[in-house]
Amino acid sequence: MIAENKPVIMTAEMGKQDLAWADALRRKYYPAERNVLPAHITLFHHLPPQALDEIKQAVKDMTRYIAPPVTSLQRLIHLGSGVAYQLHSPDLLAMRMELADRFHGLLVAQDQQTPRLHVTVQNKVSAKEAKALMTKLSLEFEPRPLQIKGLALHHYMDGPWQSIGEWPFRG
Repeated sequence: MIAENKPVIMTAEMGKQDLAWADALRRKYYPAERNVLPAHITLFHHLPPQALDEIKQAVKDMTRYIAPPVTSLQRLIHLGSGVAYQLHSPDLLAMRMELADRFHGLLVAQDQQTPRLHVTVQNKVSAKEAKALMTKLSLEFEPRPLQIKGLALHHYMDGPWQSIGEWPFRG
């Protein structure tokens, strides 16, 4: 399938240990038949593929001189049909808002909203299953730091994603 005409997704990339932790939870609790992606933090859900060069340049500009944003797991959130860890990161949110300003006119309605930064570990299950996992994970949850190492772009391939590239924070 040709990716050039597929929407572009932007994510914040977790550090190796945090990705391994979040992805292990996702593999354990996300329905296997629907779990086609590793754990991730979505910053933009649908950027136009026609603007890919501009989007790449914005990511390169953003990551070149900026240090990794201080980020922490804040709390668990119930998604109705799943569970996620909400993140606290004023720095990452500020970067995302700066990019949103730069992409003005390119954003779909969903991406015009201020996001609730999170890592989903379960989705597309019954409300009962989600509530049970929420209770289980809440018993052992403690806020802690989460490493963000860079930004990444992907093409949405009607389910799975195709990587475009990753850019580490170098500041």
